[in-house]
Amino acid sequence: MVSKQVYFWIMVWCGQTLVAAAATESHTKHPNIVLVLADDLGARDLVCDGADYHETPHIDQLAAQGVRFTQAYAPAPVCTPTRASLLTGKHPARLHMTIWSEGSLAGPTNRKLLQAHSLHDLPLAEKTVAEYLQASGYLTAAIGKWHLGNAANFPETQGFDIGIGGTHWGAPETFFFPYRGAGRFGQEFRYVPHLEFGKPGEYLTDRLTDEALRVIDFAAKAKRPFFLYLAHHAPHTPIEAKPDDVAYFERKLDHQLRHRNPIYAAMIKSLDESVGRVADRLESLGIYENTLFIFTSDNGGYIGQDRKQTMPVTTNWPLRSGKGSLYEGGLRVPLIVRLPGNEHRGETRNQPVVLTDLFRTMLVLSDVESKDALPDDGVDLTGILKSGARPNSREEFYFHYPHYYHAPRMTPAGAVRSGNLKLIEYFEDNRLELFDLARDPNEETNLALELPGDAQRLQSRLAAWRDRVGAQMPKSNPKFKN
Repeated sequence: MVSKQVYFWIMVWCGQTLVAAAATESHTKHPNIVLVLADDLGARDLVCDGADYHETPHIDQLAAQGVRFTQAYAPAPVCTPTRASLLTGKHPARLHMTIWSEGSLAGPTNRKLLQAHSLHDLPLAEKTVAEYLQASGYLTAAIGKWHLGNAANFPETQGFDIGIGGTHWGAPETFFFPYRGAGRFGQEFRYVPHLEFGKPGEYLTDRLTDEALRVIDFAAKAKRPFFLYLAHHAPHTPIEAKPDDVAYFERKLDHQLRHRNPIYAAMIKSLDESVGRVADRLESLGIYENTLFIFTSDNGGYIGQDRKQTMPVTTNWPLRSGKGSLYEGGLRVPLIVRLPGNEHRGETRNQPVVLTDLFRTMLVLSDVESKDALPDDGVDLTGILKSGARPNSREEFYFHYPHYYHAPRMTPAGAVRSGNLKLIEYFEDNRLELFDLARDPNEETNLALELPGDAQRLQSRLAAWRDRVGAQMPKSNPKFKN
């Protein structure tokens, strides 16, 4: 027979175990979320995705610990629309945000079409993933690039408790402290706020990471789940990097390689180090296993030149073209997702997905409940992440870029991918391009004349979709002369 004293301690132990289990369950129920968003990082700029010159050991390690997507799409070929879509779960065309913020203010007036109307500010009525998480007790922080509007629409107005470094500009004047000045982007004086107490030689990617680590430490001390949106400016122009890193890649340069820009490679090295520092801090605090860690980019790699540099910034080979175009090189991006509990290590998923999907996925994996009807432009990727199952209710991917872009030379267009077929429709002359991505991933052979039925079918589907989402269209320019 068990004595009363032994029985008492058995009951105490059982009670403590139940409390600990409940606490663990509660903590696991709301995992931390780290979303690292690179700027203009191409789909082939990581070693794990085929880069032949860059070095990305920490991001590759993240891929080895999680799920890497081989056909991830940005919802737009430029930054602001993708960021708005990622945070709201709505397609850029539905949001009426289809070009970068500064570009929305005025478009070219000497072209055949006048660009479509696009909002400069993300409307406050749009509910971001941060607002849902904040309402569920998450500490929310936006560190780095914002680019979704003026001060009245900064991160603090969209559900973020902490906002550091965000402005309405799309790029800093310089990556070196004090991160301010004029001349590179015209005479406008640019700056990065809340980074005042730095020192000469300090590098922006490193400093933003410092601020991100402060957020993690603060949340861990407060024992609160957190959502860290670390939106790096790298490797967007200006193409600048730490001198020692540039020298290292200059020594390593081999003209037989496809990637050959040593400064860009050095920028990616700093970006990779940032991911490593964040992962190490989570590990040291014992919270890595309860963290959803996502790494991606806002659009394809920029293939133009930066100022006086003679070589392209990057290449997206074998994908065609780059940032600003609706070819695969402009839309495809790296995407790595490390699930809480370190499930599904080193797996790849070949199904097409779009970054708009991350909105629902983050809410589902954080077990955040909402009475709102969530946007249906994206789907929950939990099934794909955990078992490779296809998401429901999506057969096609739509893209809308009713604007001009300089490098590459892009005219207003829309696109749809249906299965392996992809159609691009150009609005200036109604020209159609049809590609079979399974047989022709480089998009070299236009099948529009060979397969007119498919081309017309997809063109009709694209037009019907534009009507459903209220997409804004460019207009004929009455002053244009051939």
